[in-house]
Amino acid sequence: MSWLTDPQVWLALVTLTALEIVLGIDNIIFISIQAGKLPVAQQEKARLVGLGLAMFIRVALLFSLTWLMGLTAPLFTVLGNEISGRDLILLSGGLFLIWKSTMEIHEKLEGEEEIASVRVGATFGAVIVQILLLDVVFSLDSIITALGMANQLAVMIAAVVIAVGFMMLFSGKISAFVERHPTVKMLALSFLLLIGVALIGDSLDMHIPKGYIYFAMAFSVMVEMLNLRMRRGTPVKLHQPHLEHSTER
Repeated sequence: MSWLTDPQVWLALVTLTALEIVLGIDNIIFISIQAGKLPVAQQEKARLVGLGLAMFIRVALLFSLTWLMGLTAPLFTVLGNEISGRDLILLSGGLFLIWKSTMEIHEKLEGEEEIASVRVGATFGAVIVQILLLDVVFSLDSIITALGMANQLAVMIAAVVIAVGFMMLFSGKISAFVERHPTVKMLALSFLLLIGVALIGDSLDMHIPKGYIYFAMAFSVMVEMLNLRMRRGTPVKLHQPHLEHSTER
């Protein structure tokens, strides 16, 4: 337990926790959009369950270090590129994100609202399953980053738990803001498209520096904040094909 008094360990914990929070932003965006399909009474539960699953998966992966490192071993070669288990997971996750984001954007902009009253809304179980699948992809990328930054398993687990706790604390406010501003939801879906492309690039050894991605996202958010101030009082309305329009009895 002497490592507890080592300043470098605490510095690693703070740095890794901050990184886990930043890497978890895309996870929060996806969870918020998926939870938004559910009735209001179930949305907070879905967010907390989704983030709880993310924490469980990340901790489980940390305890499976041997298996996790084995995922980076080449399985086969395609056009000169060595493909590992990690690459296949990232490729599948990237394709899923692009497909899911494209479908969400289509439904919000081109969906038929008149079918909302007869269309069955998303179920809690279906939303959680989709969140779980993407948790695996986001967690894999996050944990591999953690392995490169810290040597102590306890430090990595502590960073994951603290980061997820922070995300649970603020996920409700983030979700409410996204739901309140439809153009921000479109921007968030565009971010997921960007992240999907980045995941596919990583799987094919065409690495896009994360700093570029986060700078582009931050700059886009800044521009949208300016747009929101200028557009105040003239809200934008998106289609809502998943939920009923009225709750009148």
